[in-house]
Amino acid sequence: MKALTLIFVALIALLQYPLWLGKGSWLRVWNITQQIEEQKDKNTAFKQRNETLSAEVHDLKQGNAAIEERARTELGMIKQDEVFYQVIDQALPAKPENQAPADTKATDLNQAQEQLTKLPP
Repeated sequence: MKALTLIFVALIALLQYPLWLGKGSWLRVWNITQQIEEQKDKNTAFKQRNETLSAEVHDLKQGNAAIEERARTELGMIKQDEVFYQVIDQALPAKPENQAPADTKATDLNQAQEQLTKLPP
């Protein structure tokens, strides 16, 4: 009787093996499903990027506005007889609480320079 029970348990285990660990197992199906979802997300991002690039190519082929904008922003070009004003914000940066006073920094810098000059060549 015990032998018959062991045979049945072994037979059931052999039948269950492909379901859990075989080529078409649940784990493998789950992993492939995850990979498919990730690839779909990547494809969506690439599709969006391609549409953006396609629209930009269309604009470059059809009109001069896109070319002019690109020349201004990327190359810093201006039109003939046009005056370009660059505004630089002169606001003072906020001083962090743990920042040392300026003269302390100057002293530290002077000490560091003196140490460098004392180093043997």
